[in-house]
Amino acid sequence: MMSRTRATVLLWALPAVKLLLHLLSHRGYGYFRDEFYYIACSRRLAFGYVDQPPLSILLLRGARALFGDSLLAIRLLPAVAGALTVLLVGLMARALGGGRFAQALAMIAALAAPVYLGVDHYYSMNAFDLLFWALAAYLLIRIFRGDDPRLWIVLGIVLGLGLLNKISVLWLGFGILVGLLMTSRRRLLLTPWPWAAGGLAALLFLPHVVWQVANGWPTLKFIHNATAGKMAGVSPPGFLLEQIRIMNPVVAPIWIAGLAYLLFFREGRSFRPLGWAYLAVLVVLLSPGTSRAGYLAPAYTWLLAAGGVALDDLYARWRRPWLKSLTVALVLSGVALAPLALPILPVETYIRYSRALGFAPSTDEKKEVAALPQWYADMHGWESIVLTVAGVYDSLPPAEREKAAIFAPDYGVAGALDLLGRERGLPEALSGHNNYWLWGPRGQTGEVVIIVGGSEEEISRLFASVERAAMIDCGYCMPYENHRPVWIARGLKRPLAEIWGGLKNYN
Repeated sequence: MMSRTRATVLLWALPAVKLLLHLLSHRGYGYFRDEFYYIACSRRLAFGYVDQPPLSILLLRGARALFGDSLLAIRLLPAVAGALTVLLVGLMARALGGGRFAQALAMIAALAAPVYLGVDHYYSMNAFDLLFWALAAYLLIRIFRGDDPRLWIVLGIVLGLGLLNKISVLWLGFGILVGLLMTSRRRLLLTPWPWAAGGLAALLFLPHVVWQVANGWPTLKFIHNATAGKMAGVSPPGFLLEQIRIMNPVVAPIWIAGLAYLLFFREGRSFRPLGWAYLAVLVVLLSPGTSRAGYLAPAYTWLLAAGGVALDDLYARWRRPWLKSLTVALVLSGVALAPLALPILPVETYIRYSRALGFAPSTDEKKEVAALPQWYADMHGWESIVLTVAGVYDSLPPAEREKAAIFAPDYGVAGALDLLGRERGLPEALSGHNNYWLWGPRGQTGEVVIIVGGSEEEISRLFASVERAAMIDCGYCMPYENHRPVWIARGLKRPLAEIWGGLKNYN
């Protein structure tokens, strides 16, 4: 009884550590670029958006209704999702037959993975994506060990909700199918349960598909444009090496052991489809084109659980003390790498620290970086941008202010103006970027437009007069956001509704 109590305490203690870590660091360097956009989307609920399905936006709408727009309010849900993901890693290890050491090792590994720390720090669909993949894997483990076959129905609901959160769950569905086909579990395909699960997932996803059809499949255009022009290419060897980095090099032996356990160990035979599922998703992401290393991150949750069990079994057989000390190495490495994923150090201290570790500023996109990686640069400068635009807006004569519009170059600037500019009386921003373009000009005439970015030459093609009113200085922000001019353009030569189609920017 005492042993079971200790195991239960451990199972909940480590997720609690994860939650506490995110709550204590929730302010970080401020709002992340995408959070402004998600908040803007949550004011306009729909069955879909150019760059995402609707579920995470609906959840954000609920969180904002309950708690407001503070950083703590909007980052509470991803922090809870992260804690639940760690809990599910422990539950998977237990369902695979692992004891306390296996569960602890797997959960500490999940805690020490920088990519999980980063994803769960801010609001996006990605924190929930990790949770849905982990929950699906946990259900599959229970199904494979002979639990109630009606769990397939629950799995279908989880996959359907996962698709409504992020369409990359299609990769998981493909991986599950490959895993079944490649193992003796293929006989399950002769039963109605997997097909019922797939049908239920498709049914739940259907409203978003209908929205895509009604709006001309904008997400396909977004993916094409982002892949062709926005994302930096990565070679297969580079992609594989990046897996070790984003998951923490000290964590690598655990997930590698987990993959070996699922594919080759006799004890892992019942759960072998999960090993093949990981490989199937990996092959998809290694296919020609561009991809982000983080896209594979959700597939490591079940490998960490299986790795904990595998190393626990090795310890039981060999009694090698270093296996137990691996937990200490995980904790130390997690602490050492945490500042690279969580904004917990002062900026200048972080810059010196990252240089000391040999990490140069980087980005997954075809963009220039400065002193900070894009991940952190996108948390800087928003107040300065809004203050600059607000100063230009306030400089207008009262008659022009009443009819002035503000046009932003991207959803980050537009979203920041919408959230932080409300207190300064700014009108809602317009933009051609992603869903802002779908929302249209919203009754603006274009007689007077404050335009962030762009050149005088290109703006003069559309307006009778153009005046440079200010220059943005946003400090540690991304270089392409910094030193942008702010223009006052007057006398639009053609109706705004008429030129709106040419302003579309899906990427």
